[in-house]
Amino acid sequence: MAHAAGRLAALLGEVLGGPLPLRLRAWDGSEAGPVGTPILVIRNRRALHRMIWKPGELGLARAWVAGDIDVEGDLYEALNRMAPVVWRRDEGEQEGLGLRDRRILGLAGRALALAGPALPPPPPPEEVPPNRGAKHTVRTDRQAISHHYDVGNDFYSHVLGPSYVYSCGYWADPEVTLEQAQFDKLDLVCRKLALRPGQRLLDVGCGWGSMVLHAAEHYGVHAVGVTISVEQADLARKRVVEAGLTDRVEIRVQDYRQVADGPYDAISSIGMAEHVGSVAYRTYAEQLFTLLRPGGRLLNHQIARRPRDDESTYHIDEFIDRYVFPDGELQPVGSTVALLEQAGFEVRDLESIREHYALTLRAWVANLERNWSESLKLVTPGRARVWRLYMAASALAFEQNAIGVNQVLAVRTAPGGVSGLPLVRAAKVS
Repeated sequence: MAHAAGRLAALLGEVLGGPLPLRLRAWDGSEAGPVGTPILVIRNRRALHRMIWKPGELGLARAWVAGDIDVEGDLYEALNRMAPVVWRRDEGEQEGLGLRDRRILGLAGRALALAGPALPPPPPPEEVPPNRGAKHTVRTDRQAISHHYDVGNDFYSHVLGPSYVYSCGYWADPEVTLEQAQFDKLDLVCRKLALRPGQRLLDVGCGWGSMVLHAAEHYGVHAVGVTISVEQADLARKRVVEAGLTDRVEIRVQDYRQVADGPYDAISSIGMAEHVGSVAYRTYAEQLFTLLRPGGRLLNHQIARRPRDDESTYHIDEFIDRYVFPDGELQPVGSTVALLEQAGFEVRDLESIREHYALTLRAWVANLERNWSESLKLVTPGRARVWRLYMAASALAFEQNAIGVNQVLAVRTAPGGVSGLPLVRAAKVS
């Protein structure tokens, strides 16, 4: 069909109520839209079918994951230009179809004439059907974690680099290496926890073991790391052996709700609490409180979303829920602090490190793009495209203050209200 891009641009202009934010190239080679911007490449008519049958972010995500659409040029600029179209809802818009989606449905007949009649394409195989049952049980959490983390340790090594740390680094300077930023983040956590030789540390959601290895090697603690990812645990145990720390580090495949060998002197939870969910967060907080000795410290490192005036209108991002973190939930940092306090903790320090996550995500995207060919030998193209999109979009979300990340230091006070913390803040966080 000749000049498909022009016809598609006219349709999108009606949906947007204004000019296109970036250039289009259609399956027939035709182009339309502003020159000098990134190009959204629509490789086939199937992409239109996906967006017609599922308007909004999920239809577009399916087209991206399946390779039906692509971006030529700067991916970050393209996502920035597309954000008002896809992700940003109108002020006050409620859950369900918004103005943009209603416009798309109103133009469905003309869009079908352009795309040609067809049944809705099946979702790409990387998609996880939404969980209709009870969420955040031991079984369902294990399934969700397996989807995200059990995709091959070698693939993660291409993305994360040799540090194997899957949470934001701590960047003293944007020019330092990713590995240095991750070392500095682990060290910051250890200092906030005031770790000393001989203490017991529990790392909840230990991943590939980087935190427990760092704490044992540099601070002389006896550390237990728990994860419900079998693949993570396998590699973490190998790393413990290679580091010669089997006498001080133990890695378990164990849910946090099943840990029963407290008390611990300190607990770290780095990038794990996002998986807990609002329905289970009080249980999570109470379990960690129970596992700490009086005077023990918790460092809870967690991504946070911005609060809404009406929390009942908050909706889960469909792309993230179906392709990245099934059943994952972000909560405002105020909710996290309140739940920790309700569980008995005294919150003593909160540090926002939002900009640090943006730097980290850009470094991960650069790693993936540099190792793209090798990564495709380890995972499907769809899986690699999921990771590239979600990490790039997340970097922009942190940069623009759409989401944040916070380190909350809390203590289980000893009898008499003794916290064990120094009077001067710099002494515990510097």
